[in-house]
Amino acid sequence: MTESDAVELVRQYCVDCHQGEGAEAGLDLAEFSSAAEVVDSIETWNKIADRIHEGQMPPEGSDAPTGDVRGAMVTWIRKTIHRAVCEDGISPGGPMLRRLNRTEYANTVRDLLGIHVNAGHALPVDGAGGEGFDNAAETLFISPIYAEKYLDAARSALGHALRDPGARNRIIVAEPDAERTPREAAAAVLNAFLPRAFRRPVDASEVDQYLDLFQSVYDQDQSFLPAIRFALEGAMVSPKFLFLWEEPNRSETPQPISQYELASRLSYFLWSSMPDQELMKLAAEGKLHQDDVLATQVARMLHSDVDRRGLRRDSKVRGFATSFIEQWLGTRALGREFKPDKSVAGRYDSELEGGMKYEPIFFFEDLLSENRSLLNLIDSDFTYVNRRLAGHYRVKGEFREQPKRVDLPEDSPRGGVLGMSAVLAVSSYAHRTSPVLRGKWILETLLGTPPPPPPPNVPELDEGGETAQPTSLRERLEQHRADPTCASCHNAMDPLGFGLENFDVLGRWRTEADGVPIDASGVLPGGATFAGPGELKSLLLQRKDQFIRHLTSKMLGYALARGLTNEDRCVAEAIAEKLAQDDYRAQTLVVEIVKSVPFRFKQGQNEQAVVGPVPAAVQDQDPTHEQLSE
Repeated sequence: MTESDAVELVRQYCVDCHQGEGAEAGLDLAEFSSAAEVVDSIETWNKIADRIHEGQMPPEGSDAPTGDVRGAMVTWIRKTIHRAVCEDGISPGGPMLRRLNRTEYANTVRDLLGIHVNAGHALPVDGAGGEGFDNAAETLFISPIYAEKYLDAARSALGHALRDPGARNRIIVAEPDAERTPREAAAAVLNAFLPRAFRRPVDASEVDQYLDLFQSVYDQDQSFLPAIRFALEGAMVSPKFLFLWEEPNRSETPQPISQYELASRLSYFLWSSMPDQELMKLAAEGKLHQDDVLATQVARMLHSDVDRRGLRRDSKVRGFATSFIEQWLGTRALGREFKPDKSVAGRYDSELEGGMKYEPIFFFEDLLSENRSLLNLIDSDFTYVNRRLAGHYRVKGEFREQPKRVDLPEDSPRGGVLGMSAVLAVSSYAHRTSPVLRGKWILETLLGTPPPPPPPNVPELDEGGETAQPTSLRERLEQHRADPTCASCHNAMDPLGFGLENFDVLGRWRTEADGVPIDASGVLPGGATFAGPGELKSLLLQRKDQFIRHLTSKMLGYALARGLTNEDRCVAEAIAEKLAQDDYRAQTLVVEIVKSVPFRFKQGQNEQAVVGPVPAAVQDQDPTHEQLSE
């Protein structure tokens, strides 16, 4: 399609609705005349391309182009944007500056002190930002409410650690004796502790700051343990511990992040915790930027063991699987924002809820550790169930409270995330299923094409109950979307959701609802038809490249811990293409992200922009004796 073809297409099919003061969605295309206007409004035209691709524009009942012309227009828009943004090279983001979120803080304290205590339980809940994750720099600033809570958390965690003989021996590596003064012993402890706490080497002046804290307490009562504990508490409330902070790039051009900064980016991406000894050793040797070393480390960090009973043992990668999958799929809401109504809950209990929550987590951990195809997320021949979830799914076998991998029979409606009870629950209402919510979930979560917000004053769906009303949910929804202003979005959402109607609120299989046989068929804009979850998944697999591009963008945003720029999306496109060449393997996605320019480089001084509010505490300051004693 040429530029003039695209302009003519807009005039023929779009301007009727999108012109003047009353333009739909405030989008005026009456003066559209060139590709330059696409480049000037990239975000808007990305949305336009998505709406055209999903059949939401032009709306049903309007004059519309053929499917081939529609596809050509989408391709022209995306290629126009790609040429403008991607072909002159990729610029990285600024140096990282953000607070550890609550999960990362708890995991870091656990690994630093060697204790299995959730030190972050009393911290405020973190909100989502960036690409929808709670590790986004845009939201992870610090407020006065945190200061006291961090000090309380540090004191409590150190108290637990120093009461545990193993943990205490790892932390207190020296004590005063006939050959070592108290200050020398304290220096030995701090020289071992501070590089791990700050995730980089420390210089003598930094050690001296904490030795002064030690000395100020030791001079009062000549007791070594309370004094060194005070100094360690000071380190654990320092911005150097609480923040992921990278040195500014003083040069004019992008530069690689340092070896130790890369170690932290890797560990907080894949473990939600501090670098381990091997990462720190490779950083000290200057090897982490080597592609083969990165690939080896990714495979190591994503590995989880399976014992002789077939159970996956505790592994650090589960932290990544939990944080990423729960936020991407929205299943973190199960048991929090979403609780099933008693009228549909049946034998819902904590063990079933646990099985539901952990199924997608263990499933994703399996994909990462075994380097399986990411297309298993759409459809698979296995899943993970515990004892209660196995009964819920009517799966046979020997199961315990911890989820275990189980092969699914060929005729199983399970397989992939669309057959998982947690997903089916959080995309329902508490008292009934919702084809609208489930369809919207598929468009938004799997395909990355969320429908626009509903127009104002749209009436709520009539729940029925009167004999004159339609009897099935499908009939009520058809009546609801009779309004042309609703039809364009609902025609894309509702059929997808109806493909999952055989699953009730909690994902149990059923053949009827309220005494009415379930019709799980659907017709999508463009005429594609399907019936039931199996055929729906087959249709989604035909759009696998769209799914992979969206998944890649989500994981890249999670890895960078910030919202993506248009240039970042060029990187995501390139990674998705490499994934297609390697059978969509999970570790390939991770390796390509950590090898990418945005992950390994930071902007030059002329380009830098700080992401999010900068707390004054980050100006390389450390707590004083008075601050710790307040």
